[in-house]
Amino acid sequence: MFIFCKNRRLRIKRLSVEPNDIGAYINVGRTQTQLGMYEEAERAFRKAKDLLPRPPFGEGYEARVAPSHLNVFLNLATLISRNGTRLEEADKLYQEAIRMRSDYVEAYINRGDILIRLNRTREAQDVYEKALQLDDANADIHYNLGVVFLEQRKTDMAMISFEKALKINPRHEQALLNSAILIQEEGGPHKRKTAYQRLQMLLEAKDVNERVYFHLGMLAMDEKNFTLAEKWFRKAVEFRSDFRSALFNLALLLSEARRPKDALPFLKQLRQYHPDHVKGLILLGDIYINSIKDLDAAQECYESILRYERTNVQALHNLCVVHVERGLMEEAELCLEKASALAPNEQYITQHLDIVRTRRQQMLRRNSKVNTERSSSNVNQDSALNLPT
Repeated sequence: MFIFCKNRRLRIKRLSVEPNDIGAYINVGRTQTQLGMYEEAERAFRKAKDLLPRPPFGEGYEARVAPSHLNVFLNLATLISRNGTRLEEADKLYQEAIRMRSDYVEAYINRGDILIRLNRTREAQDVYEKALQLDDANADIHYNLGVVFLEQRKTDMAMISFEKALKINPRHEQALLNSAILIQEEGGPHKRKTAYQRLQMLLEAKDVNERVYFHLGMLAMDEKNFTLAEKWFRKAVEFRSDFRSALFNLALLLSEARRPKDALPFLKQLRQYHPDHVKGLILLGDIYINSIKDLDAAQECYESILRYERTNVQALHNLCVVHVERGLMEEAELCLEKASALAPNEQYITQHLDIVRTRRQQMLRRNSKVNTERSSSNVNQDSALNLPT
């Protein structure tokens, strides 16, 4: 770091001697960007941009600007696009660079990325297709066009673009990963081997993406190989402790394998990072009721969901079950009436409401004949309801 900073001082000193040196300002801006001095870097890039020659009226830029100096547009646009509110400004810079040099492929690529972030996928598609006219052998452009098609939900066309990228560069990591995901999600059993092979190739990469482990786990789930799926999901979680999908799917797998206590720490970890994960909270509450026998913790899970989603029927129903488990039949009846009003066509709620009403009537009749202590004992023995799956 000391040498790096020293290098920066040397470049600034150079500017004081050669104030019209465009390349020097670009170098200073790059160095300041790497040092996190973003405001200073922007000033340096803008100074370099202001020094670019202006063509006479009616003439184009292309013969007058050195290609290396055009990098100022890419550097400045990349810097300001860190701020999501300045994407339009970055887009204008890329357009300006393209006007100055119509075959500037990298500007097309970067502009397409900005347009995707702006959700202007039709324009992004046009930009990438123009770039391919200039450089059809560029795997990155084919891959980026595939991403646009994914955003447009044109999965067949996305796969064609990913395959073209892989034909040019068989080890294009992003194309390998996203094509494997598409195959795993939509390709069917006969194509799973291809997806598996592509993900295995990515395991040999220097930096393995956690999504590789996750989708190997999903492929194993598709093949009903739950032991292997558990292994891959655990690897994904080890690699990234807040991996939402991996944490939930691992917990679900363990729960369905009748290992709810093994699932519990992963659900707690999921809640730590994603407190609003509704399915995770539902599963956690289910385990607290059926395996841990902790009604307070289960109730807190369901009430937490209802704070996020006041009309979540499953959470409300399961909260009603907690009341039943406590023997609070009046509260359970009121709770189930509310759930039934939200979801009048859910048969399991109607059935449970009928059961609770019947038991309440039985309780009232018992209270007229036997003492309260015996009545309460009978109610607790008869009050179990099943949670919906």
